[in-house]
Amino acid sequence: MTRSMTAYAAAERQTAWGTLGCELRAVNHRFLELGTRLPDELRALEPALRERVSARVSRGKLDLTMRLRTVAQHALGVDEAALERLSALVQSLQSRFPGLTTEVTGLLQLPGVLQGPQVDAEALQAEALALLDEVLAQFLEARRREGDKLAAVIAERVDGIKQVVAHVRAMMPAIREGQRAKLEARVADLEQPLDPGRLEQELVLWLQKLDVEEELDRLDSHIEEIGRVMAADGPVGRRLDFLLQEFNREANTLGSKSVDRRSSQAAVELKVLIDQVREQVQNLE
Repeated sequence: MTRSMTAYAAAERQTAWGTLGCELRAVNHRFLELGTRLPDELRALEPALRERVSARVSRGKLDLTMRLRTVAQHALGVDEAALERLSALVQSLQSRFPGLTTEVTGLLQLPGVLQGPQVDAEALQAEALALLDEVLAQFLEARRREGDKLAAVIAERVDGIKQVVAHVRAMMPAIREGQRAKLEARVADLEQPLDPGRLEQELVLWLQKLDVEEELDRLDSHIEEIGRVMAADGPVGRRLDFLLQEFNREANTLGSKSVDRRSSQAAVELKVLIDQVREQVQNLE
């Protein structure tokens, strides 16, 4: 199964303490990297959230964000004792600094002055985990849909590679015969005749250096392997990336052995198609 590394999913649910929201987005990355942004009420849940995501995602740079928006009926209260202590402190400071002014909004921002609704941490964490499961399901489905599109593009390019390999294989007998005829014509122009046995031996050695059957066979094998990998379960990106290195190595060898314009053009076309496949594979998990 092919899955893209790029995806986005989000969901919300109502809780007894307000609206809990979750967003999960990802872009390409060589490994799994997860960043989190959580409200204070869910800080302790971060290890469990990371474990749950990493159990279902293997690659990508992910950003997980959770927010808790308090509902209107949960009005904020004031800790009277804390406010009283602050008042005494302000009066003490004003006796020393007569010009000192105090803003109420500044006092309310001090830790412990404002009190929100009491949160059941365990229940809220359970809600957060359930919401993450919902978002993860959407996220993985989005990855799968995008992966299907990438797989179709890759299959098209691999089919193009297969056609080029078959074309080179079909033209090789004519290329070898043409090179043999050229060499024999050059030998015929020599003033000093060569020993026929030696000539045949040199011709065979030269044609062996130009032989690309082994490279074509390996390319056919790699094409079959790509099909198997694409149909396998789990992440496939790294395996495909390795295969493309092997594809590129055979294409380079094919080009270096070429002595004919047609096979040289085929080698260039192969490299273009391989590079196009690589661009798509970089997006796969």
